[in-house]
Amino acid sequence: MEDSGLYSCLIKQQERKLKEKIILLAILTVTVLPAAPIPQLSTVRLAARVNPGYAVKITWAAPGGIYMKSKKTNTDTVTKLPLVQNKDGGTYVCMVHPWGNSSNTVFAFDVDVTVDAYSVASFTNITYETEISTATRAQTLFPLTCPGVQGDYVRLHWLPPDSKKHSEVELVYQNDSWGGLTFVTKHNKRLQLAGPPYNAEAGSFSFLLTPELKDGGLYICEVFLNDIAVSRRTTLSVLTATVKTRHSSSKLELWCLYSELSQVHSARWKYQNESRHLHVMSKTPGRIATILPLPITSDTAGNYTCSLQLNNGRTVWATHAVTLPRERVMDVEGVSVTTPSLLPSLSALLLLVPLVAAAVCVLLWRQKHISDRGTEQSMSVHSGEAENIYENPEDIRQAPSLGSVYMDLKPRGEDDVYKELERC
Repeated sequence: MEDSGLYSCLIKQQERKLKEKIILLAILTVTVLPAAPIPQLSTVRLAARVNPGYAVKITWAAPGGIYMKSKKTNTDTVTKLPLVQNKDGGTYVCMVHPWGNSSNTVFAFDVDVTVDAYSVASFTNITYETEISTATRAQTLFPLTCPGVQGDYVRLHWLPPDSKKHSEVELVYQNDSWGGLTFVTKHNKRLQLAGPPYNAEAGSFSFLLTPELKDGGLYICEVFLNDIAVSRRTTLSVLTATVKTRHSSSKLELWCLYSELSQVHSARWKYQNESRHLHVMSKTPGRIATILPLPITSDTAGNYTCSLQLNNGRTVWATHAVTLPRERVMDVEGVSVTTPSLLPSLSALLLLVPLVAAAVCVLLWRQKHISDRGTEQSMSVHSGEAENIYENPEDIRQAPSLGSVYMDLKPRGEDDVYKELERC
C-alpha cells in the first residue's frame, strides 16, 4: 500500500529534458466478509479500497454484468448481498475507473463468492428492545415503528391475534436497502413503508398500517446490519364499532368488537350523557353490545362511545353517532309521507283530474253552441218555460249591476247541457 503514488519516467540529454511520462500506481485492496465458504442467509460484504483514493472511482457488478448499488464510506466502496443464498454464488467484478485523461480506461478485477449449501447462518447476536403494547381503531393509519437503527434490510413478522402457537408466525414484509426484491404478503393493501424521516434506501425503516379487525396481534420488526440484528415487538389490539338492525326487531344493536384479548383489561359502552345507564345485551371476549329501543327519540339519539382499556392503562375508543329518523307525517288517507315535499300529493292530483275534465267539456259545449246559433239570452220570468235551477232571475234583476252578464241556459232537447256533461 505504501508503494502507491505517482511515478515519473524522465529522458534527459545534457541536462535537457527530452520526454517525461507520469504514471499513477494505484493499489487496490478487496475484502470479502464473512470468509468463504459463506453460510446461507448471511449478509455478504464486498468492500474495495484504492490508494490513493482521489485518483479513481469504484463500481461493482454481479455475475452477468448487472450493476450493483454501492455506498461510499470514508475509506471503502461497499456493496452487500443480504440474505445470501446458494444461487448468489459466482464471480463478482470490481471495476476501477481512473480520473483525468485516462477516464475511458476501466480496470476490472474478479472477486469469487462461494456460498456453503449445507450451512445456514443463525443470528445469535440479537438485541431485543422493550415490547410495545398498544391499540388503535380499525381503518385508522397506525405507525408501526421498527428499531431506530440503520440496517441492510428489514423483516416484519406477524402472529395473528389471540394465537396460542408461535408456529403460526408469518413473514409479511421484507425490504432490502441494497436493491433486492421487496417481499409482501396479504398485508400489501394495508401495509406500506413510512416516509420521512424514514428512508428505506438509506436503511432507516418504519411502517404504516391501516388495520382491519383481523390485523391485530403481535408484530416483530427486525433490522439487520451485517451479522447484528435488533428486534422490536408490538402487540396491537384493533377496535371497531358497528350497528346491527335485525329484521322485525324493535331494537337497535350497537356492537363493539376488538382483537388481541390477552392485553385487554376492560371494554364498555357509554352515552354522551354519562348519567344514563346503558343496558348491556351481550358481553363475551372480543365483543360487547348494547341495545337501543326503536324508534330513536331525542332522548336516545347522540354519540355512543366504546372505550377499550389495556392492561398497561392505555385507552382507545370508537364513537358511533345515532341520529333521529327523518320527520314523517300522515296524509288524509293515512299513508305515511316524508315532508317537506316539492311535489303535490297523489290524492291531490287525482282530485284535479275530473275537475279539469269537466271544465274542458263545458268550454267545448259553449263554443259549439255559440258558433252554431249563438247563445239564447233572456231575463227569465215565471212562465211555462223551465226555470233555472241554480239562480232566481228576479233576484238577479234586483241586484245592483257589477258589470257582469247573467246567462240563463235552458234545456233544448238533444242539445241539453246536462246530456253534454254526461257525455263528457
